[in-house]
Amino acid sequence: MFIFRSIIFFLFQVFSLFFWGILVIVIIPFLNLKTRYSITMLWPKLNLKVADKLIGIKCEVRGSQVIDRNLNSNIILCSNHQSTWETFFIASCLKKQVCFIFKRELLFIPFFGWGIFLLDMIHINRRTGRNAIHTIINEAPNQFAQGRWLVFFPEGTRVSISEKKRYKIGAAVIASELGVPIIPIAHNAGKLWKKNAFIKRPGTIIVKFGDEIYPEGKRPDQIISLVKDRIEKLKSEIN
Repeated sequence: MFIFRSIIFFLFQVFSLFFWGILVIVIIPFLNLKTRYSITMLWPKLNLKVADKLIGIKCEVRGSQVIDRNLNSNIILCSNHQSTWETFFIASCLKKQVCFIFKRELLFIPFFGWGIFLLDMIHINRRTGRNAIHTIINEAPNQFAQGRWLVFFPEGTRVSISEKKRYKIGAAVIASELGVPIIPIAHNAGKLWKKNAFIKRPGTIIVKFGDEIYPEGKRPDQIISLVKDRIEKLKSEIN
């Protein structure tokens, strides 16, 4: 049963992405940025709804008051990264628009890449090292001016539940340079929607938001250490 439903869900993703890709090419370039975002993010939101109804993947959010009290603030969201599910959730289920920091190679993916190109997010060349950080620092104020929050996955890639990765310092440098707090996010999406796994399983994914981590008086290495400790603590509370 899991296999059959996962096949149906995969086919839905393929055909719906094609449809949204055509929509992006034909309509979205003529709309303002806020409307582009709203229309484009209907696709990840629809994916979550179909995953709920078809497979039985539900979501429980804890600590949402942290998000609510920062609706009028510039913040950076740092989340652990286990699957595609959390990118869909962060992109389409928060009360504000977000800006993902992503490698520019994603822009060349048909339909998906074209869509994110038109959303004016921050794409970087990871090979440039420190220059990539400068790109984010320079472009972040414009994202904040648009009412967006910045999103980082400090592990740098999707990891399995049992896997441990060194956290990249980029989000901490940005927080320090711009004086913006970081809100840690933890989830257990990898239990049901595993990294690179075709088969999805029913259950409830728990997302938990932690308290703000303020950069004042801290070095970037201290900030990212706090972020990692907080996310790991949140993970232990929901697993």
